[in-house]
Amino acid sequence: MRLTRAFLPTLKETPAEAQIVSHRLMLRAGLIRQTSAGIYAWLPAGWRVLQRVTQIVREEQDRAGAQEVLMPTIQSAELWQRSGRYEDYGKEMLRLKDRHDRDMLFGPTNEEMITDIFRGYATSYRDLPRNLYHIQWKFRDEVRPRFGVMRGREFLMKDAYSFDMTMEGAQHSYRQMMLAYLRTFQRMGLKAVPMRADTGPIGGNLSHEFIILAETGESTVFYDSEFESRDWADTSLGYDDVPALQGFFDQVTSMYAATEEMHDATAWQSVPEARRREGKGIEVGHIFYFGQKYSATMGLSVAGPDGTTVVPEMGSYGIGVSRLVAALIEANHDEAGIKWPDAVAPWKLAILNLKPGDAGCDALCEKLYAAFPDQAVYDDRAERAGVKFNDADLMGFPWQAIIGPRGAANGRVELKRRMTGEREELSFEDALARLSA
Repeated sequence: MRLTRAFLPTLKETPAEAQIVSHRLMLRAGLIRQTSAGIYAWLPAGWRVLQRVTQIVREEQDRAGAQEVLMPTIQSAELWQRSGRYEDYGKEMLRLKDRHDRDMLFGPTNEEMITDIFRGYATSYRDLPRNLYHIQWKFRDEVRPRFGVMRGREFLMKDAYSFDMTMEGAQHSYRQMMLAYLRTFQRMGLKAVPMRADTGPIGGNLSHEFIILAETGESTVFYDSEFESRDWADTSLGYDDVPALQGFFDQVTSMYAATEEMHDATAWQSVPEARRREGKGIEVGHIFYFGQKYSATMGLSVAGPDGTTVVPEMGSYGIGVSRLVAALIEANHDEAGIKWPDAVAPWKLAILNLKPGDAGCDALCEKLYAAFPDQAVYDDRAERAGVKFNDADLMGFPWQAIIGPRGAANGRVELKRRMTGEREELSFEDALARLSA
């Protein structure tokens, strides 16, 4: 992407309405634009980040055995009336009528719809277990939308729903999703801590929220430092290994982790003092096991192995995909701007031509750009070097390749690593090898 042709509308000044770091930087770096209260358009750079985050979520759900579907945003009120949640959900639900005067709603979640879909398919115990997920836009009419996409009204969410024959099977599905979530966040370069949580309007009796550790987080958290050192990506732990997954779950839940509301001062004292950590966090995921709460009310049942009727056990598992983009910025920024982890960056490299029109600079920049056509932004604008440096730092590209007349004359490229600030001057060939690696 050449910046002379790109739609990357950066801002020098911070908009007055932006109250937190991620909101300020998303607006200034040209990732989003507000269209109405709590609703945002995603511009090219922001959309690329959102797609990368979505793909990581999708890959880890697939690896855990979940299968992707796509459900509509508009739902029939009749489904929610059958579950008893239509009136209980409150004013956050956007209710509407179609041209035939039928009550409809913009879905805030999908427990009712997925249960109804599965009910039309499942007849026997052979049809279980199943875990179905989709990545879809939701709408919740927040009374005070704020903090940009962190607490907007329209948001992109991954929600998965498991169906099992027994409580034990459902709890195994729950443990699979806990592991998948930890691996998902780790791949994005985030430290996530699962904390026992209230089930809220979803219902059920087992629930964990996943908290991303960030200095600018919205809630105070207390946790065992063991969470920070674990390698959740270890593939020796398989999703279908029931005893090993149970051991993993027992180990995770035995380590102390609590939000301020759930904090137990007595239990906290049992954590070795050297491992006690207190900080700030942002919720980016929530998993629930709620048994037969929806399967029973929605009329879902199957024939068991002995011919008796069985009502399946269910769980649901959500990740705030668009919220994750803001959380990534909250966890990775400095005074100059965003510091994207490699896995989610819109482009991995910014090529800064410090003197467009200089034959040596132009030739070396073009040569480097040709090597990374889909992963690089080429700043070929006729701007001062300071403007280019500032914009590259603001937009947070993991690598910057800085090419000026002196370096170009000698075939040299200065590489800057945005995450650490380290700089190194290399030959073109060595720079190419470093970036390729």
